[in-house]
Amino acid sequence: MAFMQCLAQMYLFLSCTSVEFYILTTMAYDRYVAICSPLHYAIIMNRKLCIILAIISWTIGFLCPVAHVSFMSQASFCSSNEINHFFCDMTALMSLSCSGNYAIEIANFIEGPIMACTPFILTITSYVYIISAILKIRSAKGRRKAFSTCSSHLTVVILFCGTSIGMYMTPKSAHSMHLNKLLSVVYISAIPLLNPLIYSLRNKELRRTIWKAARKVAIYFASRVTKIMSTPFDGNRIS
Repeated sequence: MAFMQCLAQMYLFLSCTSVEFYILTTMAYDRYVAICSPLHYAIIMNRKLCIILAIISWTIGFLCPVAHVSFMSQASFCSSNEINHFFCDMTALMSLSCSGNYAIEIANFIEGPIMACTPFILTITSYVYIISAILKIRSAKGRRKAFSTCSSHLTVVILFCGTSIGMYMTPKSAHSMHLNKLLSVVYISAIPLLNPLIYSLRNKELRRTIWKAARKVAIYFASRVTKIMSTPFDGNRIS
């Protein structure tokens, strides 16, 4: 892979990650309005506001990594051109650079709160108000219904933020790159594959289909085990 292609891949990865943080924050605000101000939900979360929040999320997400990519493009690599990763990750490129990474570290210090910390704090703040509002609901049925509104989103936030923090905040040691690659697999592949399932678990038809599929698999394996156990053992036959 050429160096410019590697930088383009890194830029797209960082941009999509930043956009995901802001989209999750927007969804947290949507849950906050739905639970804390249900009667005004249609007025507050109108089409215009949704479009504005989406534009802000995508704009900030694609502007934040520009400084990282710009500084990385000016770095010099004199030791090796093989990346100890399965994609062009920023930490892997920094470990190969033989020039000073001071500018990139300053960019991380300035843009890190913008890309990740600010959205995460806003999301946590929204859920503090959401949980406080849920606890004030007197009926257990009402609390379950309110919590089901945000449970899928909260699950995605915990998985996404947990793996991203683990990937970028682990100590820089000899074995941390292996852990980094392992977390990247979860971060890039597992969570996006789980998202449709997590967000659809409230769908009764989907739950019914999953339950039927699980029963069929269990019945199949149970029948196979029963057949094997009932087959007489032939000591002279080797198969």
